[in-house]
Amino acid sequence: MAPVDYEIMLFFEDHPIQATPKVIAANIDYDRQYVGKRCSALANAGLLKTVGTGLYTLSEIGSSYLEGELETGTLEEPDS
Repeated sequence: MAPVDYEIMLFFEDHPIQATPKVIAANIDYDRQYVGKRCSALANAGLLKTVGTGLYTLSEIGSSYLEGELETGTLEEPDS
């Protein structure tokens, strides 16, 4: 997992909203295109949920992961 992945998930933990990569990037100070790629990878791994075209939110799996309730070995590694 890339360091930005944690930043993205923590953003959603602190702000339980639906957001675009542009909004997330502006709030965590990363490049929008990079955040978009990471959101897609996190969604493919089940840590984020796609709720509309270009909109993401933290999934239940992502929430459990942040709370330490999941073994890291049980997750599919997000694409690099």
